[in-house]
Amino acid sequence: MPGLRASVEAILLVVDEPVAEITLAQLLERPRHEVAGTLRELAAEYTEQGRGFDLREVAGGWRFYTRDVCAPVVERFVTDGQQARLTQAALETLAVVAYRQPVSRARVSAIRGVNSDGVMRTLTLRGLIEDAGQDPESQAHLYRTTGYFLERLGLRDLDELPELAPYLPDDLPDDIIEDK
Repeated sequence: MPGLRASVEAILLVVDEPVAEITLAQLLERPRHEVAGTLRELAAEYTEQGRGFDLREVAGGWRFYTRDVCAPVVERFVTDGQQARLTQAALETLAVVAYRQPVSRARVSAIRGVNSDGVMRTLTLRGLIEDAGQDPESQAHLYRTTGYFLERLGLRDLDELPELAPYLPDDLPDDIIEDK
């Protein structure tokens, strides 16, 4: 059997989404605190060595990422000059879903002031939002952000989303502002 460090690295090289410490501990049959310590040691070691990749804890797990300074080279390799950025409408819609989830399409459209059905479909196809069940009262489909959304933003959970209050205009209608 390879050592713990080698085993952790090998698993992290093949995962396509962040893997939780507890999952690694169970798989490798090692105490969670040992696995957690190894992950943190590896992350610090990669940073200290200035490697082209990073080991980060995001979306409830750990995964390798390209180091920020290498992003232009990797982007050029992956996209070969093509850009796949979100439109302003998609960014607005995604923000509404992120801060209001679970939320219906109708509520998103009401907040944005325009029909958001097409944009919601696009965000669903890109894996950034997903179905969150139905509203028991209205039977409307509800949507929430995905783990992939957290991963792309480099967040551990939704609590790390920035506060909106400093960015809101002072003259918002009362029906838009809700206390959570």
